[in-house]
Amino acid sequence: MRIISIDPGYERLGIAVLEKNTKETLLFSECFKTKAVLPFVERLELVGREVARVIAEFSPEALAIENLFIETNQKTAMRVAEVRGAILYQARLLGLEIYEYTPLQIKVATTGYGKATKGQVSSMVKKLVSGAESIKQDDEMDAIAIGLTHFAYYRPQNTHTR
Repeated sequence: MRIISIDPGYERLGIAVLEKNTKETLLFSECFKTKAVLPFVERLELVGREVARVIAEFSPEALAIENLFIETNQKTAMRVAEVRGAILYQARLLGLEIYEYTPLQIKVATTGYGKATKGQVSSMVKKLVSGAESIKQDDEMDAIAIGLTHFAYYRPQNTHTR
């Protein structure tokens, strides 16, 4: 199975493409950035285009994305919600199944502990995924962790009836 996993944001968007056969393999990751001087709608368009580009290039079967964690800054939370909407739209438009995971699920899937720190999650991702040890951006590392969470929780549906 090949997936695109995303840590949503409009200033920095973590994107990873992972594949799992017997082991998880990182095919692509980036921290996509938009410029603060641009109007928000242009930043939203850039995010949507980049997600569509990565989907077209890697042909994933599904999107794994973090559920929105409401921050104290309501304006930022609203903007991230709008970015998530653009991402979800692109994924469905391009035929992907969508799976959403909470920060708690991500921490448990990667470290086994729901109160793990970002540093602990990052450390485990580097141990679990070849190629992740050189990644420096938190957003990129979070996207990989979301992908690992999908592989931990996903169970294919049996489409055959008896």
